[in-house]
Amino acid sequence: MKIISMDVMSTGVVAYYVLISSRDGLLTPIFAPNRNSAYSDPVPQAVILTAIVIGFSIQALMLVGVMKLARDNPTLESNEIEKNNTP
Repeated sequence: MKIISMDVMSTGVVAYYVLISSRDGLLTPIFAPNRNSAYSDPVPQAVILTAIVIGFSIQALMLVGVMKLARDNPTLESNEIEKNNTP
């Protein structure tokens, strides 16, 4: 549940950033017939793409950690794992 909640929070942040950075009336900077138009800024798109990749890699790393915990402990209850691994 913690991994899923981290993924939901990451998706919410990306969606909020897209909502804030979107504006009407802007053209893409790649191709526009009129050269004197207002262009959209490509930096927020790059930041969002980077955030998606980082979120995916963090989620994969957390899943590997859960797989190791599942192999080493007979349960996935966090209270039992903490009790078994306390020095």
